[in-house]
Amino acid sequence: MQLTDKFGRKISYLRLAVTDRCNLRCQYCMPAHGIDIVDRKELLSYKEMYRITRVLSELGVNKVRLTGGEPFVRRDFVKFLESLSFNDKLKEINITTNGALISNHIEKLEELNINAVNLSMDTLQREKFAQITRRDVFVNVYDTFEKLVESNLKLKLNIVVQSGFNTDEIIDFVELSKDKNIAIRFIEEMPFNGKGQRKIDEEWNFNKIINHIKNQYSVVETLQQKKSSTSKNFKIPGYLGTFGIIPAFTRTICGDCNRIRITATGMFKNCLFDGGVFNVRDFIRNGASDNDLKALFIKTVHKKPENGFVAEASRDNDVSESMSTIGG
Repeated sequence: MQLTDKFGRKISYLRLAVTDRCNLRCQYCMPAHGIDIVDRKELLSYKEMYRITRVLSELGVNKVRLTGGEPFVRRDFVKFLESLSFNDKLKEINITTNGALISNHIEKLEELNINAVNLSMDTLQREKFAQITRRDVFVNVYDTFEKLVESNLKLKLNIVVQSGFNTDEIIDFVELSKDKNIAIRFIEEMPFNGKGQRKIDEEWNFNKIINHIKNQYSVVETLQQKKSSTSKNFKIPGYLGTFGIIPAFTRTICGDCNRIRITATGMFKNCLFDGGVFNVRDFIRNGASDNDLKALFIKTVHKKPENGFVAEASRDNDVSESMSTIGG
């Protein structure tokens, strides 16, 4: 059995949020006072997450990205990674993190054969970092960045491009790929608990970002697109690393989407922009068998919307949750 939607797309990638909590307060993600975090009993337990992942892996999901909130905020997260690493149906286990808490765990991540780490770092300037995240932890995060560069983990550096905040650093980030074998990822800003909370003077969408970079370099090489890639990728000839742009808001990457999401409280989402389809946590706690779970996953994925615009249009309300709640 394989998870397939009505458009023939095979679902092989799960984004699983292990917590809704985060130690930073990034302006585009959540308000300064934070979000209303749920009671711990409402979060999926590690045992439930392991079971969900195992059942999905038996239906063809072979790649898992663990997100939050900030996954390393949750106690015993590394032990959970260890248990997941025993699932031989998973080809890739990846992590998205803000980097403030992981520097002591990098060797362990290498031991567990974690495939890749996506590190969120929206600026290379300490003062600006504190302004964006409302926390003064840039030194810790940059230290993590340097350690990850030296590790054998694949490193992607995620930068949310924010009008009036960090667009003057786009070229500085591209230059990091000159002598570091890393993948820089510029992400279009999305209106999750953010747009409208501050004035956005101009929209830095995919075209504006790539044109800005092409104005700086005489040659920008376009790399061949991997199927289901979330980014359109490029390289400056002679540079060790690459850079890419994730059209998260303009959504030109939906055509061959192979992803599903499960939030920290167990809400199953066929698309980042939908309102959630059903709560797998409640289904499990009401006594569902593995076969019940499989049947429900197959039925639900078949209804996956064609793209993010269709998903958003089907919602009863505007998209305004915190990315920390959705699973960044």
